[in-house]
Amino acid sequence: MASGRGGGSGAVGVPRGGAPRLAVHDRAAGEAQPRPWPGTEWRLPPEGQAPPVYPFQSVVRSQRLQDLSGDGGVRKQELRAGTGQAMPPNASVAVKFSGYLEHQDKPFCTNCYSKSPGLMKLGKDITLLGLEVGLLTMKKGELSRFVFTPGYAYGQQGCPPLIPPSATVIFEVEVLDFLDSAESDAFFELTAEQQAAFPLQKVLKVADTERQFGNYLYHKRHLDDAKGRYKKALSILGLSPSSESEQRQINASKLLLLLNLSLTYLKLERPTQALVYGEKALEIDQRNAKALFRCGQACLCMTEYEKARDFLARAQRIQPFNHDINNELKKLASCYRDYMNKEKEMCCRMFASLNTSA
Repeated sequence: MASGRGGGSGAVGVPRGGAPRLAVHDRAAGEAQPRPWPGTEWRLPPEGQAPPVYPFQSVVRSQRLQDLSGDGGVRKQELRAGTGQAMPPNASVAVKFSGYLEHQDKPFCTNCYSKSPGLMKLGKDITLLGLEVGLLTMKKGELSRFVFTPGYAYGQQGCPPLIPPSATVIFEVEVLDFLDSAESDAFFELTAEQQAAFPLQKVLKVADTERQFGNYLYHKRHLDDAKGRYKKALSILGLSPSSESEQRQINASKLLLLLNLSLTYLKLERPTQALVYGEKALEIDQRNAKALFRCGQACLCMTEYEKARDFLARAQRIQPFNHDINNELKKLASCYRDYMNKEKEMCCRMFASLNTSA
């Protein structure tokens, strides 16, 4: 796997048409001496006895695994069911995974130590053939175990010294999330003239996909990447509508992006930009409580207390029982009170100084 959109770590894979390669993820556990599968002891058997079948071997030899490739090269055991539809081709996916070799109690590659694995695109960022075959059968939230023979893993050569030649490997994979980005990716590969000829509904769908990417990145705290996605979506919505209905659809899509950009800039501690996008949202819907709230927050950060009070009071009139708005008004009152006290203290010191000099 190579690093995907929104950040990621390293790569594990066999480049299609090339020699096997391995770039280690967050940790790799290559051992000088082989070790047993987790939870087992590995001892040579007494003379005359057959070697025991360890858990790794038990999994590899299991007849209950589903053959995904038709030739036994990729087999699957579902450990926890997922929900929704199976992953589409060309999706961008966030997964946690660990790869195991026989006689090792630690994974030779894993990204399970990462709190927020980045998005990776099938067919581009994921180069381990068996892993891509397996992922296409998985759903959101699913946890599965896969057995990959050398032809679907690291080949006859392996990746010395970490992966021995002709190694069968086991991968445990959990799908955290995925987004179907095929149509969006295809759209941005077109020329400006070709994009302009796209039907409105498809353009809106592309913009919504980019917004979903931004939302994913925002929740993973990749704020700069999220901001870039929102702006990318906004850039394709400068369309000339042929009817009022189309204009309403475009405005609805723009409004969501402008609100998200305003919030993202607030989190980035850039209130001036947050205010710009909040006010653009108000140009579309002057009674939008979220836009008024964002503008109020931005003005408060800039210590523009009168403007903050105006925006927040307007938001409160629309949603009088909104806790966030009411709490922000309390915060404003407290900040303004502190500001006035400091002004008063400064004036007192100034007059005291004048009286002393006189």
